Amino acid sequence: MDKIRVKICGLREKAHVEAAVAAGATYLGFVFFAKSPRHLAIAEAARLALDVPPGVAKVALTVNATDAELDAITGAVPLDMLQLHGAESPARVAEVRARYGLPVMKAVGVADAEDLAALDTYGRVADQLLVDAKPPKGAALPGGNGLAFDWRLVAKKYWPCPWMLAGGLTPLNVAEAIRLTGARQVDVSSGVESAPGVKDAELIRAFIAAARGAVTA
Repeated sequence: MDKIRVKICGLREKAHVEAAVAAGATYLGFVFFAKSPRHLAIAEAARLALDVPPGVAKVALTVNATDAELDAITGAVPLDMLQLHGAESPARVAEVRARYGLPVMKAVGVADAEDLAALDTYGRVADQLLVDAKPPKGAALPGGNGLAFDWRLVAKKYWPCPWMLAGGLTPLNVAEAIRLTGARQVDVSSGVESAPGVKDAELIRAFIAAARGAVTA
């Protein structure tokens, strides 16, 4: 059976990029959203991305970004994927995918069964789905809030494209989340931090080990 693929998102320091790569992360996420404690300047992201070895996907997380903003990011940072984490419409997802020639991952927030229909809709235009916990009303951040949702809602579900589980995952619960949902890919940000925006190399290693261990658990 293939190993679980892990995305470590919100990386800001070279040491943590190196820790994630060494531990076996499949994807590394760089955040371009000024309100987030994980936000990176484009020049900083470019420096970090240049040190990532081939075979590890570099993902740019954006929130309702304009073409001008995406032009600036993609023009400077060597990327493998764009992650749209805002209120982008299906049409916008398709437009971004066509304009930049990069795979697009669309984040969809889930709180109850009514939210699942959006996964079918976006799954027809995106290359991947990020199934995340819906942020509480009035939240400043669309993700990275450390919140989980009822994983039974997406247990053994299949959509038109591959999907990744996110929302409140930690080294302590990721194996259970994988067991309950059947997810083959998982994403973590705040769950491997010692403080908001501050990654912890030991937690990164522990998370990836726990996720990978869930395959044979």
